[in-house]
Amino acid sequence: MSKLLRFKLGKRCLLLALACWLARPAPARAWGFFGHRLLNRLAVYTLPPEMLPFFKANIDYLTNNATRPDSRRTVVPTEAPRHFMDVDVYGDSALTRHGLPRAYADAVALVGGEDSLLHHGMVPWQVASMKSQLTAAFQAGDTDRILYLAADLGHYVADVCVPLHTTRNYNGQLTNQRGIHALWESRLPELQAADYDLLTGQAPYLEQPTEAAWAAVARAHAAVDSVFQMERLVSGELSEDRKFSYEQRGNQTIRVYSREFSLAYHRRLGGQVERQLRYAARLIGAFWYTAWVDAGQPDLTGLDQQPSAAAQLQAAYETKAASVVPSVALPGHDE
Repeated sequence: MSKLLRFKLGKRCLLLALACWLARPAPARAWGFFGHRLLNRLAVYTLPPEMLPFFKANIDYLTNNATRPDSRRTVVPTEAPRHFMDVDVYGDSALTRHGLPRAYADAVALVGGEDSLLHHGMVPWQVASMKSQLTAAFQAGDTDRILYLAADLGHYVADVCVPLHTTRNYNGQLTNQRGIHALWESRLPELQAADYDLLTGQAPYLEQPTEAAWAAVARAHAAVDSVFQMERLVSGELSEDRKFSYEQRGNQTIRVYSREFSLAYHRRLGGQVERQLRYAARLIGAFWYTAWVDAGQPDLTGLDQQPSAAAQLQAAYETKAASVVPSVALPGHDE
């Protein structure tokens, strides 16, 4: 067997193992439970040798807590806007250097108040803020803080890579395509991830991390038209009874997009979801790496190599608190 074939088989076996380990039923938000966990896990393998042992020792923590920001939406009123930005409210020029200010305070002043900005989302500013906090945690040598912030930052970086997080029509509710959110960012990865090539090279240092976040939003937004157009084409080719099916998820039987429809949509998109997953995994690693470099490249071998018992109890408490249904619906891309 050739080295190239062994390498390809090894990559496929790794992705199959990841898919099996991560494929557990959960509500679809952003990349969904499966996607966010997969991305944080893959991002660990993009890190340089100086960072890899510490992050690999905590890969389960980073994986298991990848969805924590979504869970916080039920208990933190301002959480929802941190996951999206309605670019179409401002126009594409908002994403250029001469568009919306990169400094959050300046953006608030420009749009006439924080309420207006929060209503249309703030994910690129959230990524920039989280990166600065992670840099400070590396400088302080605080293991608990490093891991907590790295897991959360990975989530928000993944969010800026999702086309449907850049538009008011985030679930097709304005174009009679309701449900496209879960189809694109949850259903397709769950069905296809084992066949995707998601391993990338080492993450690069980001000379301008804030601009990298905005560039990711621009890249995602450029794909919005095809996300909707390809769904319309496939819907025109398959009858309604072939578009949906029912699957058992735990103790529930739920209505989902059929495998036939999902795979037809996947083919129409020409690998778009795979490309965005690969891009997101590398970008998460790049933000972790950049935060570490900007902190002075501290020696991570001298830190506690696992989160403290208090940090693990806090994570369990947050999970329990997030399971309580809020009495008032929180604003944001909620469908």
